[in-house]
Amino acid sequence: MEIAGKVRTAREMGLVACARCTRVWPRGTSRCARCGHKLHSRDRLALQKVWAWWVVGLMCYIPANLYPMLRTRMLATTSEDTIIAGAVELAHHGSYGIALVILVASVLIPVGKFLIIAGLAFSVRHGSALSPERRHQLYELVEYIGRWSMIDVFVVAILSSLVQLGTLAAIQPGIASLFFALSVIFTMLSAQSFDSRLIFDADPPVEPPLPGLSSLPPVAHGALAHGTDTATHSGPRGPQDLTESPTP
Repeated sequence: MEIAGKVRTAREMGLVACARCTRVWPRGTSRCARCGHKLHSRDRLALQKVWAWWVVGLMCYIPANLYPMLRTRMLATTSEDTIIAGAVELAHHGSYGIALVILVASVLIPVGKFLIIAGLAFSVRHGSALSPERRHQLYELVEYIGRWSMIDVFVVAILSSLVQLGTLAAIQPGIASLFFALSVIFTMLSAQSFDSRLIFDADPPVEPPLPGLSSLPPVAHGALAHGTDTATHSGPRGPQDLTESPTP
């Protein structure tokens, strides 16, 4: 849906919104009278928090894919599978749908979240070819899929609690499940630390050109924009320029 006219932000209108209860107050109000939360127009340390949680989440995601996620024991044999190895094993047994769900939830979604969060944080300082509306939609997408990031941890917990048959068979969570859960938590904290209002602050409005300058060459644009006259600065003034011309 297209919005006609220029969209004005609350900051431009002299307002500030509470980050907890979303109540709008005049700018300069220290605390929200509804919930008591401290009001601030922008969090100056938002990007530092985003990058800090992002790096820690990435550090936990690497061992989550290197160490085994499940440890399965059947009679005298014990097998340990990583996330990708478990998906490949399921595909070999014909469970293509389950293998696809595991790959999407464990590889595609986490990697996509890392890339989107890093891209949004980078675009705040260095700009982006995407419009602020598109970047805000990406941020909303990360917030939406964040609730489904713990699906692997839930599956491991359910299997570990159900498959406990003593000496016949048993499933235990591997160390990768702990790293994966920590990576999901840190990634969610990184996304929540990002102030989406910075997306619109990074792109100041472009001032329209002055009337009548569209047909002038670029040199004339620069000269008129700085308030100079190219004719008067073309050379030094002579004595004849200081005398008035006789009136006919």
